[in-house]
Amino acid sequence: MRWEKLGIVFKPDVEWGSKRSMVPTPVLLNENTIRVFVTLCDADNVGRPAFVDVDASDPRKVQRFSQQPIMNVGEPESFDQHGVVPSCIVRDPNGRLLMYYSGFQRFDTVPYKIFTGLAISENNGESFVRCQTAPILAGSDTETMFRCAGYVDRSDSGYRMWYIAGSEWETVAGKQMPRYSLKYAESSDGITWPSAGISSMDLSDPDEHGFGRPWLVIDSDGTHHLYYSVRRISKAAYRLGYAYSSDGLQWNRMDDQMGLDVSPNSSDSNAISFTSVITVKGNTWCFYNGNGFGEDGFAVARLVDNRVLAD
Repeated sequence: MRWEKLGIVFKPDVEWGSKRSMVPTPVLLNENTIRVFVTLCDADNVGRPAFVDVDASDPRKVQRFSQQPIMNVGEPESFDQHGVVPSCIVRDPNGRLLMYYSGFQRFDTVPYKIFTGLAISENNGESFVRCQTAPILAGSDTETMFRCAGYVDRSDSGYRMWYIAGSEWETVAGKQMPRYSLKYAESSDGITWPSAGISSMDLSDPDEHGFGRPWLVIDSDGTHHLYYSVRRISKAAYRLGYAYSSDGLQWNRMDDQMGLDVSPNSSDSNAISFTSVITVKGNTWCFYNGNGFGEDGFAVARLVDNRVLAD
């Protein structure tokens, strides 16, 4: 694949979210507008979600910014008291938007734990209300620290989720870092999920330390295309990965074919992560974060060559 970087889309300048713009998550609002949900972090690095409406023909053209959080963090001692980060937005059969999000909670013994929450919007994403105060993916015996960053696919037969899971913190270059892999789970209603997922993609290189938010595209012939981030020890940062599959369970990794990497002297000179891909009006756009998990805002690239060389 080959992508043309178009630069930063938007960096909101608001007191409650001035530090970074994390994990851009697009939804096609109508034929002319892509609504990009993004988490804005305050000075204490607590994140709250907002949205940025952009032109579907040219996402560099911002139409509207929500100005205020579309949902606040949770109450004290809740699983999402220190951050709400949308990872996937799904429209249910009733037309409501389901926001699957990662909830952050800090601890004295480890930097944080991250579990998955669900919130619902009746007004096309202008605001969201929690489905329940408890996480829908909580800690379990085999996934004790992280069950988060899920991509959810809805069909007539139910819901499928690809998510990040793990139970370890490791010290890398003097800093505590989470270690996690990709898991898969199914649900009949999108709310009740098993306590542990099926292993879908494991770390395969000693230099790999974890995966970032997965994003799935399914072709009409059933081919699954997975876009994700890979945290590398040697880089002390994320790089991007790509894989394909016939069933969404067994993946053929082709990270070198992703075609989107860091650029010198730019907002993504040191890191690139958290891709999301959407095709509108014949164009395929990739939203992503650069240095510092979006310290300069979130960016976009356009797909100019979708060929992937055989491995």
